[in-house]
Amino acid sequence: MMLLPTARGTYFDGNSAKAHPVILRLSDRLELSGPDVAVCWDLPDLVAGETAAPLSRLGPKSGRGQVEFLDQVFGAALAARCPDLHRRVVAERSGRLRLVLWSVAASGAAILMALYGVPALASRLAPLVPAVIEARLGEAVDRQVLSMLDSPARCDQRDGVASLDRLSARLLRDSGLPDGIQISVHAHRTPNAFTLPGGRMIVLSGLIDQTDTPDELAAVLAHEFGHMVAHDPMRGLIAATGTSLLLSMVIGDLTGSTVLIALGQAALSAGYSRDAESAADAFAVNMVRNAGGDASALAAILERIDHDEDRSSPAVLRSHPFTRERARISRSLAGPKQTTTGLLNAREWAALKDICED
Repeated sequence: MMLLPTARGTYFDGNSAKAHPVILRLSDRLELSGPDVAVCWDLPDLVAGETAAPLSRLGPKSGRGQVEFLDQVFGAALAARCPDLHRRVVAERSGRLRLVLWSVAASGAAILMALYGVPALASRLAPLVPAVIEARLGEAVDRQVLSMLDSPARCDQRDGVASLDRLSARLLRDSGLPDGIQISVHAHRTPNAFTLPGGRMIVLSGLIDQTDTPDELAAVLAHEFGHMVAHDPMRGLIAATGTSLLLSMVIGDLTGSTVLIALGQAALSAGYSRDAESAADAFAVNMVRNAGGDASALAAILERIDHDEDRSSPAVLRSHPFTRERARISRSLAGPKQTTTGLLNAREWAALKDICED
């Protein structure tokens, strides 16, 4: 009579941490027996766990229980009866290695893309950013920009807000821009406006103070809408922040302090190319005309800026020595001045001028 290979081991039932001493017997099945254990496992169902020799650990594929033992002779006999016993361990190691290699390759590709590819491909990447990510990014940058401006109070005088809404609605009608554009006015003496990703615009009250007519303000807003249409804010942020923004979009974290500071600084100092500014000017002239306003309003404010050495001129439009050329081209695009009633009446314009009043 042939004696069955045996070994001593420790069984874990998977329900508790209690260790059960058992005797392992190898027949056509693997039998485990002990004071309170009687288990039989089919050999084809067994898989080995990863351990350091001489310890062996194995159990059924179902994961219901495991046994550990140190007898290497018994382990060799078991492996001879179960050719697939260690395949899972090899597969797991191979899978981890592939994962590490792919991670290294992906990280390297991301770094190279951020350093060399992002600036060159920013124009192509900007329109491809998913709307939900762009919206989250715009919200985060909005908060950061205001923080960097010392958190100026939001101007929400009811009649002034109503006039601003009326003015922007007239401009945006049939413009092709998506719904949900958000314009906020904040009390700050700097005459400027910032277009952010996700259809957001921050207007500083100094800009409203520096415009003489509602059509001039409309022309400035329309200029910013032109940047929105061309995805200039997103393109500028991608090009300016490169690595930080790319990696943040990959991992879905757009709230890290380093990223926010970089994005806020990029938004505050956004300087678009001549081609981008010219395209936004042309868009603004057509938008104001289509809204029924004075198409030459943009040229008028640009001309005033060109003759005004005072730094209080609207920074959003100041780009010396390019301003004079922009004014000339804008007036040419506007053509002969048409008689219009203006985009807001006197009462509405006065309310908009006082939008920051309590």
